[in-house]
Amino acid sequence: MLSCQTDSYVQEKQVTNDYDYHHDLDNNDNFSPDGKWLVYDTRTDNGGIAESAKIEKVNIETGEKKILFQITNNEIWGPGAGAVSYSPVQQAVVFIHGLANSTKENPYQQWRRTGVIIEDANPNVPIYMDARDVTFRFTPGALRGGTHRHEWSGDGKWIGFTYNDAILKALEDSTGQKRNLRTIGVSKKIGRVNVDKNDENVSGEWFSALVVRVVPNPAPGSDEISHAAGDSWVGTNGYLLKNGERQIARAFIGLVKDKKGKDINEVFIVDIPEDITQPGDFGPLEGTKDDFPMPPKGTTQRRLTFTGENKYPGCTGVVRSSPDGTSLAYLAKDENGIEQIFLISPFGGKPRQLTAHDSNVSGNVRWQPDGKAVGYIHEGSITICKTNDAPFEQRITKLTQSTSPAPSNLVCSPDGKMLAFNRLIQKEHKAPSQQIFVIEVRM
Repeated sequence: MLSCQTDSYVQEKQVTNDYDYHHDLDNNDNFSPDGKWLVYDTRTDNGGIAESAKIEKVNIETGEKKILFQITNNEIWGPGAGAVSYSPVQQAVVFIHGLANSTKENPYQQWRRTGVIIEDANPNVPIYMDARDVTFRFTPGALRGGTHRHEWSGDGKWIGFTYNDAILKALEDSTGQKRNLRTIGVSKKIGRVNVDKNDENVSGEWFSALVVRVVPNPAPGSDEISHAAGDSWVGTNGYLLKNGERQIARAFIGLVKDKKGKDINEVFIVDIPEDITQPGDFGPLEGTKDDFPMPPKGTTQRRLTFTGENKYPGCTGVVRSSPDGTSLAYLAKDENGIEQIFLISPFGGKPRQLTAHDSNVSGNVRWQPDGKAVGYIHEGSITICKTNDAPFEQRITKLTQSTSPAPSNLVCSPDGKMLAFNRLIQKEHKAPSQQIFVIEVRM
């Protein structure tokens, strides 16, 4: 450990104290717009999100809890509700909801779920966000599988997510050829999407489209990808183009093949048009019986990192953007093989190594709202690193003492004054449970 760093341990406040179940933040955007509440799911160790029957919120000052959504008679196989995020501009949350017809034989799966919005003022009144249509002919604006890790844009007009396709999963099962590829989509509230009624279909209030193109077998040495995840919005309101306009986009990790055919994860960005209702060059928005829904006209997917020739190639983590959209943070190994935080422009270019620890950064990278620092977990401690040009040892502060297990699911309050996180707490005669803590940010 660097001896010159600042240690400014702050008092942790435990917000939840119910040890019969988890209170999982899941590394989402869990603070309410006013910073007074944190939203979470109640997943289990055995069933995960499928066995989470509730979406709750807790007041960080008083500890008051409220149930926003509850599934009656939920089973270990679903439907399940989890991975919840708050809107930054309204008192509403979005989360995964498994299909209502989930059974032991046909349970909650990556390709059998959808996004549901709950307004705080109307608990237990689900607003189905993305439409799902798995009956041919498919419907433009609807998807055919399951959405996950929903994230509101800074203006609340978009929701981004990762996605798995049920039609291609069934094709994979029948042919033995890999087609169940994770990719990325977005939804926009521009009109309701109605689909044929049956137990597998869901009509939605938002229009949805996939924006990242994935293929089963990328050409070696190309920018084709077979897996896209670790995604988030670029900037609070996109990033600034050289012509002065702002561009909405998502940054993500895409899996490519190097010239020798070896898999490598690289950082990508996809520029998204304001109008996502027009089909692009690769095919119909709604997809076909043997291929994905395709990106809208005007969607541009670009590779930003090229680490194949590095001593330790590859990038990991969730790609997190600075609020102004000028820098994208991700994890990669330095020349010593140590996982560090790197920054890169949405236009690409040479990455900047932000951290210089002598042991791995373990993730949970989150920007402060002013863009002047990032928080993350290192050696079991919550750490803050400023993004200025001072020597590294002068830029970092350890906010919590090292613990094992380490804190997880770090999330920053809208004003940047608080950090919330999970700790796994063991109480006598009870299984360990995820509890929510908060600390003040000091640098």
